[in-house]
Amino acid sequence: MEQGHLQTILSSLRESWQNFLESVPSIILGILVITIGYIIARRIGEITRSKIRNRSSDPLMSRFLGNTVKICFFLLTIIYAMNIAGLGEITTFLLSSIGASAIIIGFAFKDIGENFISGIILAFNRPFNVNDTVEVGDLFGKIKSLEFRYTKLKTFDGKDVYIPNSDVLKKPVINYTEDGFFRWDFIVGIAYEDNIEQAKKVILETVNSHPSIIQDAVHENYVAEDQLATSTVNLKVFFWVDTYEFRREAVMVKGEVIKQVKEALEANGFSMPSDIVELKLYSSQKDLPVKLQSPNGQ
Repeated sequence: MEQGHLQTILSSLRESWQNFLESVPSIILGILVITIGYIIARRIGEITRSKIRNRSSDPLMSRFLGNTVKICFFLLTIIYAMNIAGLGEITTFLLSSIGASAIIIGFAFKDIGENFISGIILAFNRPFNVNDTVEVGDLFGKIKSLEFRYTKLKTFDGKDVYIPNSDVLKKPVINYTEDGFFRWDFIVGIAYEDNIEQAKKVILETVNSHPSIIQDAVHENYVAEDQLATSTVNLKVFFWVDTYEFRREAVMVKGEVIKQVKEALEANGFSMPSDIVELKLYSSQKDLPVKLQSPNGQ
């Protein structure tokens, strides 16, 4: 009885080995198909990316769609190679299992799927391009790339930030360079006895004389009274700059304009006093709570 069981086991092993040897050429062919398929998929992805880039001038979308085509073609190659290797039943089982387990996979990989779908949406309809200066939530910098799961942003202090695509869709995105224009403002205070209209004229002439300031029918620079402060009449200055290079035009230019406005007001005899501090001496106090010192500290 035991001899019969042993013979059955040995016969089964010999049959399995024989079947394996017969399927070796198919397996090798399947591996070869996968290798060639990967090379072709990568090439097709590069061609797709190049074609889309030439037609749309959109490197983000061309790269994203190129990678999508490459991955889809490679997956089809794997399915075909498994059929060649005699593993078609396994492929059919896996494909049918995907539908049955879609809900479980959906819960397990919810974030991955959400970011992937968000990436597809952003590839076709997004509020930025490469090197645009944007603000996403609390993050501020330049867009560098769009991947399947994340958007890469380079902050102006040198940090590489990878933002999930779903966050880019859900959060407000402020694009500072989409049309190339940005309006800055700052406040300057003049003395109460100074002529407000004359001060506004000096400020506006100074602002418009800067070579990087934009002034046209759409983008108008102006000065308006903002507040009657403790010691000054505060004027608010509004002006437009070019923001294709945000760090230079929108930051450096603002500092230059503030400096030139200050110098122009001083040159035209306007005062910019600091706040006045009022000290009150109540009836219970006999001495003034102020100590005067001479320049040498005595």
